[in-house]
Amino acid sequence: MTGAPASAAGGSGATPVHRGGKLGAAAVNQAGLWNIANILTMVRLVLVPGFVVLLLHDGGYDPVWRSYAWAAFAVAMITDVFDGHLARTYNLVTDFGKIADPIADKAIMGAALITLSSLGDLPWWITGVILARELGITLMRFWVIRHSVIPASRGGKVKTLAQGIAVGMYILALTGPLATLRFWVMMAAVALTVLTGLDYVRQAVALRRQGLAAERVATLEAVAAAADELDRGRRTAGGNAGGADAFVEPAADPEGEAVGEPAVGGRGATEAER
Repeated sequence: MTGAPASAAGGSGATPVHRGGKLGAAAVNQAGLWNIANILTMVRLVLVPGFVVLLLHDGGYDPVWRSYAWAAFAVAMITDVFDGHLARTYNLVTDFGKIADPIADKAIMGAALITLSSLGDLPWWITGVILARELGITLMRFWVIRHSVIPASRGGKVKTLAQGIAVGMYILALTGPLATLRFWVMMAAVALTVLTGLDYVRQAVALRRQGLAAERVATLEAVAAAADELDRGRRTAGGNAGGADAFVEPAADPEGEAVGEPAVGGRGATEAER
């Protein structure tokens, strides 16, 4: 102890946090639940039922209410871009955000696809392909999560953008050439959905193989290390036992003869006394 007051050592007496140190990194990474990124994710979750109500209002064919539904969908897609960017830029990543963000993404897109198909505006096979791909990739991420994390690819981001534009065009009450254009935009989105899905499958299989190979190597190394340690222990124990036998001298009795070594003629004298 130096006896110096807290103010002399650093001001308030609180434990200083060094930049770049482990304590500083832990403090930076501990983002609270109520941060701007999580709030935007919650807003997107709340928008899902509101979007469905707006789209189905008055039978789902009122152009004005469909415009309102499109606005809600657009806000949801925009917040999807901003909450992830803010979380990564300002270290606002939380466990809640990791779980809620992908749920909110798939909820708004799934709600739009199912509602549009139920209204007869979008073929059900398109909805089935997109939802099957999203569900399959989500399950595949959990399948390989203990080995590695499948990163979001550039193709996946382009796919999300294409889906958002195509679904947005279907939400609006478009007619004429714009109605034809939205069909081809949706076809492009479906093609990207399938291609990026296959790429994710390839990555998942490769990551799982690498992870299993690394686990096998680690297991073999652990077994070899345990065997070496056991062998070293046996050699050490054997050396200690041999050394004890080599350096122990026979004790002498009071008359000067070594205990355990019979004197010459001792056995005969004993028998003669009998």
